[in-house]
Amino acid sequence: MKPVEVIGVRVEAPGNQPVVLVRELDGARVLPIWVGAAEAAAIAYVQQDVTPPRPLTHDLFVTVIGTLGHGLDEIRITSLDDGVYRAEIVFDGATIIDARPSDAIALALRVGCPVLAEEALFDEVGMVLPGDADEGTEDEVEAFKEFLDSVSADDFDAPGEGGDGPSTEA
Repeated sequence: MKPVEVIGVRVEAPGNQPVVLVRELDGARVLPIWVGAAEAAAIAYVQQDVTPPRPLTHDLFVTVIGTLGHGLDEIRITSLDDGVYRAEIVFDGATIIDARPSDAIALALRVGCPVLAEEALFDEVGMVLPGDADEGTEDEVEAFKEFLDSVSADDFDAPGEGGDGPSTEA
């Protein structure tokens, strides 16, 4: 597993499907993870410091975890099966729960825990964005927009069941 950062949520053209960009911290490769609109909003709200008038499901879950005396240690993006990403949420150093990457990322951003991804995923489907990855956040966003203009969900395997992938989440 390697540490990653969540660069942001954008909308893929022309399909208007949200995609989360996750980049390895020790390199320039990214994993594009197509997500549903609600999940994209949950991630974007946290990254943009937007507080909704009522707690979203992810906010509620974080409150429940803390109220019950547990902690979220890390999330792991573990695999890509039939075009669908899979993740795990690790609680209290020992309890592991299967999750969609979008939900896991939304939780991780809320509690500030590490996000990790399997090295094999970067080897399998990782991409390097156009331009220099060290240019800074504004340039990364622009490079990501250019990337989205040139890629579509069809560039990846057909979607499967039960996780984040090129298809819209249920």
